[in-house]
Amino acid sequence: MLNYIQMDSDKSAHHPSFPVKVIAAAVSFSPYCRAILGEAKHLSDVLGASLILIHVGEKTEEKEKQMNEMLTHFNFDYDSSRIIWMEGDEVNIILELCTLNKVDLLVLGARVKENILKFYIGSVARKISRKAKCSVMLITSPLTTPRAYSKIVINGTDDPKTENTINTALYLAEQLKTKEVYIANELGINISLMVDAGGKTEQQKTELKSIQAYIRSLINKYKNTDLVIISKTLKGKPGYAISKFAKTKKADLLVINSPDIQLNVVHRIFTHDIEYILANLPCNLLIVQPKK
Repeated sequence: MLNYIQMDSDKSAHHPSFPVKVIAAAVSFSPYCRAILGEAKHLSDVLGASLILIHVGEKTEEKEKQMNEMLTHFNFDYDSSRIIWMEGDEVNIILELCTLNKVDLLVLGARVKENILKFYIGSVARKISRKAKCSVMLITSPLTTPRAYSKIVINGTDDPKTENTINTALYLAEQLKTKEVYIANELGINISLMVDAGGKTEQQKTELKSIQAYIRSLINKYKNTDLVIISKTLKGKPGYAISKFAKTKKADLLVINSPDIQLNVVHRIFTHDIEYILANLPCNLLIVQPKK
């Protein structure tokens, strides 16, 4: 078993996002619907979670017939799974149902083509990713027979949410039999330029050392596990750097913090980062939302 970091009990807004007990999957009856069901079923089986399927749209005999056929194909357990059919606004209904049903993880299809998210078009995916009170997983290339998550990249930025994000990612890594995990810290353009130019002030040197020490302290807590955990410092624009790194490493999953919606538009830097990642998904994406 992995030795998860113990969370600070005083940080009431940052409770662990695991274990995952309830998974919801949005079903759109697109050409990739069957594959999304396969991915959601795989995750629910591996994590031992109940599964809720949500379709926002009209319930017809044809859709119901198609749904039953797919559920039979994947041997769904009706005792731990159910289907919710509702009409209305996609974003509001999905978010409300996730809250009402205490969903821990929402699975959405996000197949990428020419930098445009299909299934749920970009604006919808962004709204759900920003506003969801649960963690969200975007599946870029869903398969009816899901592949292994061999490599996972985690955003290790120095942020109050990061410990919970790393804990959640390592929890998934253990359940999914992952072999390699990279914890990557993005320095940002300004710090990167100073590093390259050798023109860092004492304060900047201290800040850089603090970030690096923070990552090392997290890595050391997991050194006695079967996972290969690697620390990586990335130079470049936040969002772009880690997305490029995940793509280069051919990662199966990129794990990042949820956006901080408490900040105003000017200061919501991470929201800009997440919007870049959403528009240029390098692989499957998990946005970890601390439980309230």
